[in-house]
Amino acid sequence: MKKVQLYLLVALSICFVTKSFSQHGHYDIVNGIGLFGGVTKVDLITDNFITKEGDGFIGGLSTTAEIPFKWYNMSYGLHFSGSTVSILGRPTATSPINEFVDYKLFAAQLALMMHVKLVGSYVTLDVGPMLQYNSRLELENQDQEGYFINNYDNLLVTDISNISQFNLDGTVGITAGFKFVKLRAHYIYGATNLLKKLESEDIDTSGGYSRFKGNMSMLLFGAMVSF
Repeated sequence: MKKVQLYLLVALSICFVTKSFSQHGHYDIVNGIGLFGGVTKVDLITDNFITKEGDGFIGGLSTTAEIPFKWYNMSYGLHFSGSTVSILGRPTATSPINEFVDYKLFAAQLALMMHVKLVGSYVTLDVGPMLQYNSRLELENQDQEGYFINNYDNLLVTDISNISQFNLDGTVGITAGFKFVKLRAHYIYGATNLLKKLESEDIDTSGGYSRFKGNMSMLLFGAMVSF
């Protein structure tokens, strides 16, 4: 229920800021709505665990302020993503067998983007911050619930699910295409510590680092249709 309320609040916020774009000086500002969808490659950059890049999807909407005769445009966007994060584990504490444990990670991102016009509005350099609300780490395969995390003696795969859920990201990338259809390639990096909340959990960190630090890394490719 809390997630639904948050998504509604973010959506209402986007509607509000969209209306705030009107006239500025002597330039006409033309608003546009875009629907976006794509695929992602996601990884967790950390020294605590051994990780593997996973696949995911992303979709959402944005409102863009097209400002003629300026070297940039601005946009607000709301993205929803679902990703797989893989961490190396083992069936028992002393098992020599290692296998990756897959977690599901869902996120909503509120983005404020500047689009620097490289070739008019046809090719832009995109850069800006994102406020992210994400789920906890959820096991994809419940048969692995009793597995242990590598790099630790007694740390279970279920012990690391309660990660930080509010995070700040930064993104940079390229958007290219025509007015109504454009392709996009972006790199998103988590500026805040996704694993910070684990330090307040009562978990056994023997055999490994007691301090946790991890940053999300996401590479996305997609297409956007504008109206």
